[in-house]
Amino acid sequence: MAVPTGASTSIILRLEINLEEVSFGKIAAAVSDGGGDIVAVDMIQPGKNSTIRDITVNVYDQSHSNRIVRLVEEIPGVKVINVSDQTFLLHIGGKIEIQPKMPIKNRNDLSRVYTPGVARVCMAIHEKPYRAYSLTIKRNTVAVVSDGSAVLGLGNIGPEAAMPVMEGKAMLFKQLAGVDAFPICLNTQDTEEIISIIKALAPTFGGINLEDIASPRCFEIEQRLTEELDIPVFHDDQHGTAVVMLAGLLNALKLVGKKLEDSKIVISGIGAAGVASTKILLAAGAKNVIGCDREGALTRSQTYDREVWNWYAHNTNPACESGSISEVIKDADVFIGVSAPGVINADDVKRMAKDPIVFAMANPTPEISPDEAEPFVRVMATGRSDYPNQINNVLCFPGLFRGVLDCRASRVTEGMKLAAAKAIASVVSDEELNEQYIIPSVFNQAVAEKVSEAVIAAAYEDGVARRDRKKVMKK
Repeated sequence: MAVPTGASTSIILRLEINLEEVSFGKIAAAVSDGGGDIVAVDMIQPGKNSTIRDITVNVYDQSHSNRIVRLVEEIPGVKVINVSDQTFLLHIGGKIEIQPKMPIKNRNDLSRVYTPGVARVCMAIHEKPYRAYSLTIKRNTVAVVSDGSAVLGLGNIGPEAAMPVMEGKAMLFKQLAGVDAFPICLNTQDTEEIISIIKALAPTFGGINLEDIASPRCFEIEQRLTEELDIPVFHDDQHGTAVVMLAGLLNALKLVGKKLEDSKIVISGIGAAGVASTKILLAAGAKNVIGCDREGALTRSQTYDREVWNWYAHNTNPACESGSISEVIKDADVFIGVSAPGVINADDVKRMAKDPIVFAMANPTPEISPDEAEPFVRVMATGRSDYPNQINNVLCFPGLFRGVLDCRASRVTEGMKLAAAKAIASVVSDEELNEQYIIPSVFNQAVAEKVSEAVIAAAYEDGVARRDRKKVMKK
């Protein structure tokens, strides 16, 4: 999952101020000297000789916050009682909760939602298990499952530390597509254990969203679960990134007047997102994709330790170009980065074909700074929220799962992913399309609906939808 950067946050400083020693103006000056912006001052406890106030200050990040606190602490007559980060306050007790759909007011209500009335419903499902889709939360519930091994830009931080991310994802599912999602973080990073646990949990859910599981383990986990379960399994770090990338690229190519099948595309990073991005590009019609890792371009003349890299080498790089990324990027129409900061520079971009398209999606620091690339690129996209054209998975997964749940798809096919990408791209009209706007905003309400409709249509076309189409259309 991408880390949005650049946005400010705020802290609340609770200060005990000795009025005989210091004026509030001196405190305000210290905050200003530290680059902070005071947006609110609240009196907590007035007094003749001292007072307690809460000061809300806009800051950029944790280091900026620490600097502001340090400057205030150094003022004689000021005691910092507490520092509250509004981001942390928002997470206290978690960000999601479960609520009943109806109140239990009396014994009659109790007898229907629980014993003895519930027994009839249990037996109805026992006789015909598919009724779980209509009589339980299964019809609208997704498990967001992680082992905490590849969280955001943070790496292997474990299941407890991964929970805030999974909770946030559950919020997005609900707000953007009305899907009830539940975060599940597993205290194991063993492939077989993860597969076994998810299979055991599957009866509760209508779909599984795998999240922040490290490569290459994520490939086998997703493949096995797709084969062994009868509900859709979707690893968002792979396919969500790929779908949104393709959506942006389709519009970027339209803008510069090039075709996907004629374009030379260089990809940096052959991990989860890089492999999935390559697969969807090939499925969409791309012919010349070259993938690079730290050692350079993958070629079919080499044998690799990772099986997925051997597949990759034999299905890409048709001209068998070799060498570093700086060498193979020559005459490339498109660069796609899902790797690390500073992989390419301005000289590399200059060697690309006319009207180069650069998607530098590493977070929080892209493969090349937009400021460095801007003079030489026609279209630039990143994974960041503080630059135009943010490639953000949230454009994909809510609408995709809304669609697979509504048609009760058994799996997510390549055709459904392609349909999702084209649906996202279609939200940007020809009149709106420009270098600064190739991909819709994550807050565009039309995105989830269009993605859902496109995914449902593709699911029926691919033969994986299990609900009567007439019922879906009536919904």
